[in-house]
Amino acid sequence: MTIPLLQYKPSSQNQRVTGYEVKSEDTPRTYRIEDCRSDGEVKELIWAAYRQILSEHEILNFYRQSNLESQLKNRAITVRDFIRGIAKSEAFRRLVVDTNSNYRVVELCLKRILGRAPYNKDEEIAWSIKVATLGWGGFVDILVDSEEYQSNFGENTVPYQRRRYKGRPFNLVTPRYGDYWRDKEETERYKAGNINNFLEMANSIKIKTVNPTPVSTAGIQIPDMTRKTKPQGVPVSISSSASFPLR
Repeated sequence: MTIPLLQYKPSSQNQRVTGYEVKSEDTPRTYRIEDCRSDGEVKELIWAAYRQILSEHEILNFYRQSNLESQLKNRAITVRDFIRGIAKSEAFRRLVVDTNSNYRVVELCLKRILGRAPYNKDEEIAWSIKVATLGWGGFVDILVDSEEYQSNFGENTVPYQRRRYKGRPFNLVTPRYGDYWRDKEETERYKAGNINNFLEMANSIKIKTVNPTPVSTAGIQIPDMTRKTKPQGVPVSISSSASFPLR
């Protein structure tokens, strides 16, 4: 039996209110496949999708999905399906899913796929139950096929942070790891640097005593290293057999 999504109250956020801001350099650029008239513009759209979903400033070959890229260039799939494929890829699983709790994964996916932050903790709990019951692929399908996604991005638009009127985009500044993993790492570092652990390590080191061997210098003969020079006033003879170059 499928557990229905728990009810939660949406909080007041920017994307829920109609804005009248004047576009500036802080306004996110919208990438649509119908606006791409050359291969270069399609590549820009693909990189924008990678940056939005993977949140990596530099895309490595491991992150790329060559099959999906080829299908998108040939218009065999939509941008929405391309986003779905990236979110279900092994790269996303290794970068985000395997290194965070369900609550953190829900937070990151709402920011990157739906373009908004979670409304509250109740929404994170509701979606985390879906992750636990439907699995990762089922959770991605629900977000990509949701009415919120299709009404804001449709079939051919790369998701972006909606109504970002100030500050940097959160998909590129949100840390990959949550507080839980950072605190756990700091705890391990504290344990490694604890003075008690250092004393235990120092006490466990076995010191081997080395007895010095006496050396006698009585039978050592020092060679004569004085330089022998000719007395002053003695002319230096030059051999007549020396050959010089002819001019």
